[in-house]
Amino acid sequence: MGDIGEVAALIAACAFAVLVLILTLPILRLRHTVDATTRMINDLNDRTAPLLGDVNTTVKNVNTALEQVQTSLDGVNLQLAKVDTMTSHAQSVTANIANLATVVSAAAANPLVKVAAFGYSVRRAAANRRHAETEREVRDTIKQQRRAARRGNR
Repeated sequence: MGDIGEVAALIAACAFAVLVLILTLPILRLRHTVDATTRMINDLNDRTAPLLGDVNTTVKNVNTALEQVQTSLDGVNLQLAKVDTMTSHAQSVTANIANLATVVSAAAANPLVKVAAFGYSVRRAAANRRHAETEREVRDTIKQQRRAARRGNR
């Protein structure tokens, strides 16, 4: 029985060797695939690293630009606040000047009206006086002509 056990062991060893040979080919092919994949991943890493560096630089530049824009906007907002303050002051000054103009106009208008009325009255009185003198002269002339006419008729 020892011989049968040895033959069975020999058959099992041969079967195992055939199995190993059969599995060696796919394992070798799998190894080539794994090697190709490893090379591709390494190549991808070599190409991606500079791109990521460029992306990081670009992001830093964009962040710097955004900070500068924010600083500019802060400055613009500060200037707008100053302009708003100046505008409110100018509005206040304009209102004060308008009020002052109203007061001066009211204060100056009343005496000017009185002066204008007085001037009109003086002109009117002078015109009435000239008219009265002219009428008096005409009456005196008519009276003298009548007297002369009466003396001449007598």
